Amino acid sequence: MEKITVIGGGLAGSEAALQIANMGVLVELVEMKPKKRTPAHKSDNFAELVCSNSLKASRIDSAAGLLKQEMRTFGSVCMKAAETCSVAAGGALAVDRDIFSDYITKSVKNHPNITIKNEIASKISKEGITVVATGPLTDGGLAEEIAKFCESENLSFYDAAAPIVTKESVDFESAFFASRYGKGTDDYINCPMNKEEYELFHKELINAESAFLSEFDKPITVYEGCMPIEILAKRGEDSIRFGPLKPVGLRDPKTGHRPWAVVQLRRENAEGSLYNLVGFQTNLKFPEQKRVFSLIPALKNAEFMRYGVMHRNSFINSPKLLNSDLSLKKYPNIFFAGQLSGVEGYMESAASGIIAGINAVRKLKGEQPLVLPKFTMIGALLGYITDNTVENFQPMGANFGILPPLGEKIKDKRERYMALSQRSLKWFDEEI
Repeated sequence: MEKITVIGGGLAGSEAALQIANMGVLVELVEMKPKKRTPAHKSDNFAELVCSNSLKASRIDSAAGLLKQEMRTFGSVCMKAAETCSVAAGGALAVDRDIFSDYITKSVKNHPNITIKNEIASKISKEGITVVATGPLTDGGLAEEIAKFCESENLSFYDAAAPIVTKESVDFESAFFASRYGKGTDDYINCPMNKEEYELFHKELINAESAFLSEFDKPITVYEGCMPIEILAKRGEDSIRFGPLKPVGLRDPKTGHRPWAVVQLRRENAEGSLYNLVGFQTNLKFPEQKRVFSLIPALKNAEFMRYGVMHRNSFINSPKLLNSDLSLKKYPNIFFAGQLSGVEGYMESAASGIIAGINAVRKLKGEQPLVLPKFTMIGALLGYITDNTVENFQPMGANFGILPPLGEKIKDKRERYMALSQRSLKWFDEEI
């Protein structure tokens, strides 16, 4: 009987293995623990939560809550584990980490169709079907092997990403579309500041509180192009005004003059619903990003779909490399899942493992892959990481900004989010 190999026993690998096994296919799960652990791991269990015990919001009218509800329809082991060992955390789903990983470990080890192979993987076979789900700290021989399959320039080891906001939350009373010197097709949203506004922004930026970086998260070298905006700003009052906020080649159509400084927003997805703050890689704490970046007049009511991050994170350039079913374009028998595939977050990783596992079995049986509609949260998330129009790719977590808009305009955000969730769940009720 044929088998499918899964490399990695984290959340994504565990979900993939159990999906495959539950579909009646044999699984060989290759996991390096207990022979080796990453600097972040403390136990030998599968699906170990290392940064937080919170799995984010439970409400259906939240992106995280919708994602989890969709996962339940696939029989997610992570959701079963979480509901078994949840702890009080207000509106969030938080868990006892040890019980959570122990539940999943036992589920995997006790499944008759799964064989555990405790070894340090360093090769990926071009024969047979493999799901690679080795996590954000993948290194050593396996990282070198992945680099060969992905062409080395398409494998990153450090995530330095700028914040992303929704287009509809930008105040166009202040902002305007234009490219420098009139070149291009007005590709950027420009957010101008006068001298007073800029000086306030600069002062708050250099005094804002940064997030703590653990030793394994710290980069060996921070390249100039990845320099945190707050560090660059500390070089002098005009350092960012002559850098990422330079106003040259731009005129505000409302005043007819060049602004004192300009923050540019660049389209993040094909639909044009998301825009990132160009040059705003940052290590500020999330509340500080919201506070300081909202001082930019055009972003005073900005809805942040992702905050800027700087941390250790191995991930591939999925939009260039992966098909919509999470298989490699060059080697369609090899699937990627988890944070290595470019999703961000515990449950996002687990969800990608579910879909990779299902599609690995479908590939084995010669069936059509499962590609969820982009109005579902899982479908939108995996659609984003496999969207070949995305440039300068950085990992993405679940958020409502990646879903296509509703046919009707709903001003109240909570009501709009609930309508987006109901649209997705209606499809799951009818189709899954």
